[in-house]
Amino acid sequence: MIGIVKLALRRPYTFIVMALLIMIFGGAAALRTPTDIFPSINIPVISVVFSYNGLSPDEMAGRIVTYYERGLTTSVNDIEHIESQSIPNYGIIKIFFQPTVNINAALAQVSAMSQTVLKQMPAGITPPLVLSFRASSVPILQLAMSSDRLSETTL
Repeated sequence: MIGIVKLALRRPYTFIVMALLIMIFGGAAALRTPTDIFPSINIPVISVVFSYNGLSPDEMAGRIVTYYERGLTTSVNDIEHIESQSIPNYGIIKIFFQPTVNINAALAQVSAMSQTVLKQMPAGITPPLVLSFRASSVPILQLAMSSDRLSETTL
């Protein structure tokens, strides 16, 4: 550390020029850096929602979601990971794909798989709702306002 100080005292112009170069290149880099309020996050996701009245979350996971997840892993390409949630009467499966996937082909494969797996599920189940979205298109904040004194238009 002392060596740097001695070098700076012996060659002050070198350090002044170096500081000016850092300032100039740093300012130029800051001006050229693109900024975006909402950056594009390229994580394609397909969400599949099964509904069957009268099933508890455990039964939904065991009788519907598990079979569907097994079928997905064998017949759909470029899956990164799968997340599922079972709530009363509903099973929600989120399929996360690799960023380079052709989302239209993946959507076709998931829809075909959804129709095929219905034969193994309980009688009377309806085809699932298949939704495609990107992580950057999902709202990150939802705001609700209310007032006892102000009307809706004033709020």
